[in-house]
Amino acid sequence: MKEFFKNLVNKKAFHFCVITIIIVLLLFILGLVILRYNVEGETNMPFNLSKVSVISSIEGIDKENEEYRWDFNVNQNNDIYLYLEKNQDYEKTEIIDSVVLENFNIQREGNIGQIKIYRPNAAINEGIFKNSEENVADKIEYTGDYVTEIKELKISNQGDIIIFRCANDNVAEYKSNEDEINHSELLKKANVLEENLKTNLGFDIIIKLKSGKEYKSSVLLELPAMGIVENGTSFYEKTDLTNLVFKRIKN
Repeated sequence: MKEFFKNLVNKKAFHFCVITIIIVLLLFILGLVILRYNVEGETNMPFNLSKVSVISSIEGIDKENEEYRWDFNVNQNNDIYLYLEKNQDYEKTEIIDSVVLENFNIQREGNIGQIKIYRPNAAINEGIFKNSEENVADKIEYTGDYVTEIKELKISNQGDIIIFRCANDNVAEYKSNEDEINHSELLKKANVLEENLKTNLGFDIIIKLKSGKEYKSSVLLELPAMGIVENGTSFYEKTDLTNLVFKRIKN
C-alpha cells in the first residue's frame, strides 16, 4: 500500500489534480470575497454618510394679474441634506477634496409639474435656493475647505452637511381675490392630490479624498415627505443607512 501511494504521488496526473484543486479553491475564496464586497462594500471608510434629511415645502410664485388679487404658480420643493461624518475608528488622517452628486435619476408616479435639480445660489440674500434656470444642475460638486459654506458649495474637509434641492415646479396655478393667502395651503386650495406628487429620486454620491482615494454609493429617496398637501411642510430623515453600499472606485 505504501508503494502504491508513493507511485501515485510521483505521477504527473496526481500533481496536476492537486494544482487544479488548489486553483479551484483559490478562485472559490476569491469569489466569496468579491461577493461579500459587492454586498457589504467598504466597512471602514474615513468618512461615513450618517444621515439623510428631506424637508418638503410649498412655494407660491406671484404673477401680475389685474383680474385677480393673487395669481400664483405653485412649486413643491424638497430640500435634501446629506450629513458626512468623520469615522473616529479610522486610524489614518484623511482630508475631503470634494463631494460629487451626479447621475440623477427620476422615476415619477405622479404626473404633474416639472422635476428639476437645483444647486444652492450664492447670489441671493435670503434663503439658499432659487428655482431658476441658472441654478438647474445635472451634477453638483462641493469642494473641501476649512469651513462649510453651503451657498459657495464648500464643505469642511473633515465632514459636515451638503444640501441640494429636488423641486417639482409648476404643479398648479392658483388664482384668488381673498384678502390673505397662506402659502402652506396652496396645494390644498388648488386641489392637488399627494399621490400625484410622488417621485423616486436616485443619485450617486462620490467622496473624493486628497490622498487620491474615491468612494461611491447610490442613494434612493422617496419624495415628497408625507403630509405635504395637508400640512404645507413635511419632514423625514433616514438614519438607518445599512443598505447603503460604498465601494472604492479609485485607490
